[in-house]
Amino acid sequence: MKEYFKGISKVKYERGSNDPMTLRYYNPSEKIGDKTMEEHLRFAVAYWHTFGHTGADMFGSAVNKRPWFEYSDPLDASLAKADAAFEFMSKLGVKYFCAHDRDLYPEQETLRKTNEGLDKVVEHIKGLMKETGIKMLWGTANLFSHPRYVHGAASSCNANAFAFAGAQVKKMLEITKELGGQNYVFWGGREGYDTLLNTDMKLERDNMARFYRMAIDYAKEIGFKGQFLIEPKPKEPTKHQYDFDVANALEFLRAYDLQDHFKFNIEANHATLATHTFQHELRVARISGKLGSIDANMGDMLLGWDTDQFPTNVYDTTLAMYEVLKNDGIAPGGLNFDAHVRRGSFEERDLFYAHIAGMDAFALGLRIAKRLLDDKVFEKFIEERYSSYNTGIGAKIISQKVTLKDLEEYMLDMKDAGNVSSRQEMLENILNRYMFKE
Repeated sequence: MKEYFKGISKVKYERGSNDPMTLRYYNPSEKIGDKTMEEHLRFAVAYWHTFGHTGADMFGSAVNKRPWFEYSDPLDASLAKADAAFEFMSKLGVKYFCAHDRDLYPEQETLRKTNEGLDKVVEHIKGLMKETGIKMLWGTANLFSHPRYVHGAASSCNANAFAFAGAQVKKMLEITKELGGQNYVFWGGREGYDTLLNTDMKLERDNMARFYRMAIDYAKEIGFKGQFLIEPKPKEPTKHQYDFDVANALEFLRAYDLQDHFKFNIEANHATLATHTFQHELRVARISGKLGSIDANMGDMLLGWDTDQFPTNVYDTTLAMYEVLKNDGIAPGGLNFDAHVRRGSFEERDLFYAHIAGMDAFALGLRIAKRLLDDKVFEKFIEERYSSYNTGIGAKIISQKVTLKDLEEYMLDMKDAGNVSSRQEMLENILNRYMFKE
């Protein structure tokens, strides 16, 4: 097999190291509570960003000259990309990958020819997986890049676009099952609208529900046991997407009686685009029993689009892992680095630096979150803050033993409701102390 990352050996954990090619905080075999770091974090590499991103943006052409880009034949290029991917993941020490169908093999002039090429690449990947022990965390279909999806896929006004999308999902469900994928993700990249002046919203939402039911039925037919995930995003490329955020997507699932079949894949940058924090989206999913997996990245708070940067903000990773620990883990999901290096970081070595930075940021966040939970820092305060619901009128409200008339009678002669301070600044300072504990 050709070596694509020459001069780079296997990345190792070395506590206290200043070498940027070593992991300073992520020690896969170290126990944090009852699980190893590897079991807690379940890191995955995104096939599309890491091995397909050219560095092009709306203002400039491609700058990434990857050696696996040099092949003119699509099959040769796809096999080379697979070899490079598994070499990279083996040297990085990551055990999972995630991929769209079109990441594995590009679309050809007919679906038949595309599927024939996909089959050859998948057979090659199966060999690489057996050789390295690397597994597929989740698969998905790219239902947004091709011009046929200009009006959406499952929500398209064009029935042929809907049909082609269904054919893609069918094939990718088969591939995900064949590769042992533990999850299947639906990201409605163009499932939404730009203006209501030309949109039948009810038909589009109804069709999305029909599409999901077809996928559920086919998964049962082929014996795919993986977890179905929806990845919320509020906008971009459409002005409004139907899976705007977790709460919005939950409403959709409940409206169509699909809630038993799906959990959520939460992306940090999508949360901020929805004007939420990353922790907020994780919390809403967790308390609803729907936290399934995570796309680990971050956005630039000064830029209003999906910048997909590698996560390095330890406040965010700490509060994210706080929710994961409260969820008793993320398996069978994981933390997929849905991120790409910045345009100026165009050397192959930068792919390692970026992933190492993200892995260490989440490992450090895991350590801090575990200390916070062990010491019940916030739990004790929250329990006390809501203690008025443990006795008296509060307990009656919780047990639904009072009416509005009862509440009026209770409050008529009371002069002070008796609020206490929320102590927000104190709690934020306590968080700082745990973040920088010596």
